[in-house]
Amino acid sequence: MQHLDHDRLVFLALGESEADNGESTHLGTCALCRAEVASLQQVAGLGTETQGLADLPDPPEHIWQGIEAQVRAAEAGPLLTETRRHRVPEQADTTTGEQVPGAAAESTVTRLDPARRSRRGRGWSRWAATAVTAAAAAAVGVVGTVSVLRPDDPTPTPTPVVVATAPLAAYGATPPAAKGDARVFQGGQLHLHVANLPSVPGYYEVWLINPTTMEMFSVGTLGGGSDALLPLPPNVDLKSYSVVDVSAEQYDNNTRHSGDSLLRGTLTG
Repeated sequence: MQHLDHDRLVFLALGESEADNGESTHLGTCALCRAEVASLQQVAGLGTETQGLADLPDPPEHIWQGIEAQVRAAEAGPLLTETRRHRVPEQADTTTGEQVPGAAAESTVTRLDPARRSRRGRGWSRWAATAVTAAAAAAVGVVGTVSVLRPDDPTPTPTPVVVATAPLAAYGATPPAAKGDARVFQGGQLHLHVANLPSVPGYYEVWLINPTTMEMFSVGTLGGGSDALLPLPPNVDLKSYSVVDVSAEQYDNNTRHSGDSLLRGTLTG
């Protein structure tokens, strides 16, 4: 089967021209040419998707150096030249009327390397494909540069494994709107999220309580925000110390629980 020239496939993929009836019929029956067009369209699409990024910083210099190197390599395809001799047709001597053999003349014929011809004359088309690929590489380089230069962009982080959870509800005289939740991460960290805590003159402290013996120990304090990540003691027994308590404390140098609990919840998991 005679396939379509690669340079035609490049133009069709870029939308520079429309396929005629014969080309459309061939593409409908030739899976190889269809796959080549689809591949070129995908590469061209990468460059199209980044057209709105004109206000982004320039990509690193090595990106452009790589593009130039690829284009130069594509343009430097080897050409063979060969010198052929041909004779000028015999001419009549204007003085004697005899036929004089034509002088040998040299002409230079430029031909493509046979190996390149066997690849369906893809010299220019390879350059075009390289240019399209290089443009896509530049687009990827721009996006990569932006991701590095914008530290405010979220960075993917591993999702922590939760081993226990507890909904926190208002306790005692605390307004019912106060609430929160606690999560224990694998590795020994307690994450708290609280909302609508009443204002206190001191600070909020987090405790783990053994509901059977009412023994307790402090895990840490909440700051001014609604979330806190607190380290747990090594080998803590969460089956025994299963109650999470948030208390209101005073700046009185007393390390014991004040007795004023605002939120409580029981860990399960």
